[in-house]
Amino acid sequence: MKPKMIIFDYGHTLIYERNFDFRKGYRKIFEYVVKNPDNITSDGIQEFSERIYNRAGVCRKQGFEIHEFPLLRTTAEYFGLEFSEPIEIIEKILWDHSSEHGVMPNAGALIDFLNGQGVRTGVVSNIGWSGGALKARLDEMLPNNRFEFAIASSEYAIRKPDPILLRIALRKAELEPSEVWFCGDNIMTDIVGAHRTDMFPVYYDCAAEKDPNAAVELPADFDYLHIRDWSELINILK
Repeated sequence: MKPKMIIFDYGHTLIYERNFDFRKGYRKIFEYVVKNPDNITSDGIQEFSERIYNRAGVCRKQGFEIHEFPLLRTTAEYFGLEFSEPIEIIEKILWDHSSEHGVMPNAGALIDFLNGQGVRTGVVSNIGWSGGALKARLDEMLPNNRFEFAIASSEYAIRKPDPILLRIALRKAELEPSEVWFCGDNIMTDIVGAHRTDMFPVYYDCAAEKDPNAAVELPADFDYLHIRDWSELINILK
């Protein structure tokens, strides 16, 4: 049965990110520092922020999410830093300059196709960046999108594959799980997570841009669709 809605993961599903280097991001946001009483360097605040993140990272392994705003605020206020722009802008600058990013192959064509077919779309991502930053990135990279929501786990404290996050998406869509497909590149968080929520899972296994941290063992005890290019999904839905 064709879906009424398709919900997508973000990273390495719609947009790829690679070569993360937060030192570059922190050096960029240092251009916006207007007060620095301790004369701390950009590398110094990056190292401090990383230590805080690593301490809090235990929570992520237990299914909880960390939001970038408190991390930025803790770092800035600890060193007495002030910026010329609000934290929402600083966050986006930090993200934009910490990694390379681009559109996954044929993702734009798929979005255009779904728009033309009247298939509703949304995004649910395990991500520490804010929902506003996530939406801005999607609108920038996929300007034709009609995503009804872009749910960032940072805003809800819960990470996939916990069904809570995907059930919130279903509530927003006002649809039954059987009416929705979920597409993602991570077997555990996306495919198993969708199955646990009774959505139909679509495993996007793109050789061109793979997340090195994604699980590789395919499940065998439930049905899902396994594709390697978004053009395959277009052909299936025609």
